[in-house]
Amino acid sequence: MEQKMFCNQCQEAAGCIGCTQVSVCGKQPGTAAWQDLLVYVTKGLGAVVQELRLENLPPEPEVAEQIYRNLFITITNSNFDDAAILESIQETLSLKQYLLQQVKSSGGLPAAAFWNAPHEEYAAKAAQVGVTVGANADVVSLRQLITYGLKGIAAYSQHANHLRLHSEEVDAFVPRALAALLDDSLTAEELVSLTLETGSYGVKCMALLDKANTDTYGNPEMTQVELGVGQNPGILVSGHDLRDLKMLLDQTSGTGVDVYTHCEMMPAQSYPAFKKYPHFRGNYGGSWWQQREQFEAFNGPILMTTNCIVPPPESYKQRLYTTGAAGFPGCVHIKQDKMGNKDFSPLIEQAKHCPPPRQLEEGKIPAGFAHAQVLALKEKIIAAVKSGAIKKFVVMAGCDGRFASREYYTAFAKALPQDTVILTAGCAKFRYNKLDLGEIEGIPRVLDAGQCNDSYSLAVIALELQKAFGLESINDLPIVYNIAWYEQKAVIVLLALLSLGIQNIHLGPTLPAFLSPGVARVLVEKFGIAGINTPEQDLKILLDA
Repeated sequence: MEQKMFCNQCQEAAGCIGCTQVSVCGKQPGTAAWQDLLVYVTKGLGAVVQELRLENLPPEPEVAEQIYRNLFITITNSNFDDAAILESIQETLSLKQYLLQQVKSSGGLPAAAFWNAPHEEYAAKAAQVGVTVGANADVVSLRQLITYGLKGIAAYSQHANHLRLHSEEVDAFVPRALAALLDDSLTAEELVSLTLETGSYGVKCMALLDKANTDTYGNPEMTQVELGVGQNPGILVSGHDLRDLKMLLDQTSGTGVDVYTHCEMMPAQSYPAFKKYPHFRGNYGGSWWQQREQFEAFNGPILMTTNCIVPPPESYKQRLYTTGAAGFPGCVHIKQDKMGNKDFSPLIEQAKHCPPPRQLEEGKIPAGFAHAQVLALKEKIIAAVKSGAIKKFVVMAGCDGRFASREYYTAFAKALPQDTVILTAGCAKFRYNKLDLGEIEGIPRVLDAGQCNDSYSLAVIALELQKAFGLESINDLPIVYNIAWYEQKAVIVLLALLSLGIQNIHLGPTLPAFLSPGVARVLVEKFGIAGINTPEQDLKILLDA
């Protein structure tokens, strides 16, 4: 069968090899081609920016924002809109040409820095720059690993930028790394080093976003999140961007329209700034892959602020809106003005004429255990560890997915002994956060730090506990790691953990398809990375560690 595309960046890549006809996520071959080309021209832009920085001519922060937006668009389940992707390609080419005019010495720049062509030539170029390009499997694999890590950095940086916070360090690193991906002289060893450096900048950008969120909205606090529904019509907000949520809450005040969170937006329920809105209701539904059934039942408009879009059926497509890096053809896209503000009146007006959400479940689930809240309980936790009431912490952060293999994580959580505490962040939690796992001396057995980017909190907690117990190594803590992954933001979380020196991480449900045997061997031998087995086998391995 003729290969129409190739994409292997997510955990659900067909056959754990790659999607070749149409992506499991619903991405069509044409869209995949435009995304490949967007990544290529973004690398070219990165090379130009890096040269300008070497010449002490750093561009304006808006250039970094363009790079982040481009990479975010290509994250799995983020943007399916060919027109929007093509617009980003054209914007990037124009920006690159403008910046090239400022370069004093362009002789050392790669071909991607100069490539420009009319739209009619895009398809031919896209076919030449896909992820399978390259003769050395390990080099290709490492370039992919770094690229996907940079996509994760881009996502988190864009959220911080949306709250008007930049990191000069991160803004300088990303174009340097993009330029390095075009350098055929780099060896596999040098790319391994760049991979770990990418992880270290992942820590920096997650710290940046943590500061942006907490400075703006306060530190998350222990919260019992409502699962039921009210009698008013509602708007459902999914994704990760807290500023989008804040603007929507402001614009819906006094309208008779309630606002609910979905999936990765659920952690917003724990921020003090959002609790003052009486029309901010609870969380509706669960994980991203269940959204067809849940969005149908919600009845009102849905706002996708970032990735994790499941291609919508016609039945609710006219109620699905996108903003930021998200996009889907036929759905209204809410753009921002020059100040970053957005007008959500189309959603609000539509919501007024919709019936209230149909209730799916009832009860409450605990949330809000980011680092400030957990460290406020530090003495209590230390005492529980010293008394033996808590024997192990199990980090079960990461992503959820639609395949049956994900049931492993529910079974694993259920089978954990009563003296263990789960530390989680990301949508992986929806496999077990509604289980009744109880408490240990008043400490919930599931401590939910928030979104995938809030995995930073888990690192802060571990480092603070290391300090409190006076341990030489973070690996001496009674903490083990059983991480689930799906898309590229999970890749940067993994690289961030590796850069902190954390060893013996179990990663599943499968190891990434883009890892060559050689690169996989390095991860196993140097960092103790392992796949998963059965819950019973892994419980024995992890709890005996």
